[in-house]
Amino acid sequence: MHHIDGIDRDQITMFPEALDDYIHEDNPVRFIDAFVGSLDLSSLGFQRVIHAETGRPPYHPGDLLRLYIYGYLNRVRSSRRLEKETNRNVELMWLLRRLTPDFKTIADFRRDNHKAIQKVCRSFTLFCRDCDLFGGELIATPALAAQV
Repeated sequence: MHHIDGIDRDQITMFPEALDDYIHEDNPVRFIDAFVGSLDLSSLGFQRVIHAETGRPPYHPGDLLRLYIYGYLNRVRSSRRLEKETNRNVELMWLLRRLTPDFKTIADFRRDNHKAIQKVCRSFTLFCRDCDLFGGELIATPALAAQV
């Protein structure tokens, strides 16, 4: 009897697989992406939404917010662990479009935008209400429960 074999890692394919093929339509990362995409980050107070013309361009705050929310929902709070996850987690590769910010960038984002992140929590409630995701009692996602 033979074992089930995986694909040859050195095999060259004519058509590379898309990351979107690995993320199911009901995956929570799609909700995170839609939620952050619906926010007006500059009105919430996020820094570097519009960046200077000179120097190296920064990561967009929306991408770092997606990473922060993903980490919160999956109980990955350490900036160093989030950095590791961006390199090995397919959901994060899809969510961040293969961006891999380092731990210092993630930590600085949290420090510089803590008040704006608090406002996002309030916006989350309004977003869920607009989408009719709850009736005013309790909303629960796989790793988050919030009293409304």
